[in-house]
Amino acid sequence: MDSPFAVLGVDADADQTAIRRAYRQRAKETHPDRGGSDDEFKAVQAAYDAIISGDTPDRATTDFVENISRTEQREPGTHVTYLNYEVLDDHGWSIDDDDLFTKAAAAGLNETDYGRLTVDPNETLLEGAERSGHAWPYACRGGACANCAVAVCEGELSQLVDHILSDDLTAEGIRLSCNGTPQSDEMRVVFNLKNRPDLADLKLPGDRFSNAYAGD
Repeated sequence: MDSPFAVLGVDADADQTAIRRAYRQRAKETHPDRGGSDDEFKAVQAAYDAIISGDTPDRATTDFVENISRTEQREPGTHVTYLNYEVLDDHGWSIDDDDLFTKAAAAGLNETDYGRLTVDPNETLLEGAERSGHAWPYACRGGACANCAVAVCEGELSQLVDHILSDDLTAEGIRLSCNGTPQSDEMRVVFNLKNRPDLADLKLPGDRFSNAYAGD
């Protein structure tokens, strides 16, 4: 019987970052919606639970498969807390505030401006928002404009294509949600940055998209 580390494809001395990365990759590969099976997917979940719970490899080797039926189903993906840039001025907030999301959580904002959504593996941040029913700004979807720009305040967002953002903006944590894929379990982002003065010259006309929702 394979050990949990073997199921995830990592060494027994792998650090937490490597284990999380391996779990996310194996969960993608074995998910039933992507050609895997329920048994494979649950085995990956059980292996991850056995490792992060502190079980020794010997104990986990004998126990983790038997515990599959008792393992809480965990859908792989990234949990994203989002905040609309347009509400910051109304409340006197700054994107640099350390407690920005704490204040947003206590402000009674509607779900359009503040909330949480889940982005599935291999899904871009924009696709995840649209699948959740949100109409976040975008235009080209090819990394050639800043209509879909977001500020990543916590977590990691890959940038597959970026033909438009300066080094200074990138260093500030600005990313393009149209092709940016989350690379961490949790993220906090401020979306709808397109009206920031330093992004004004990087936009494309996007009026025809402004009221579009996924599924329309």
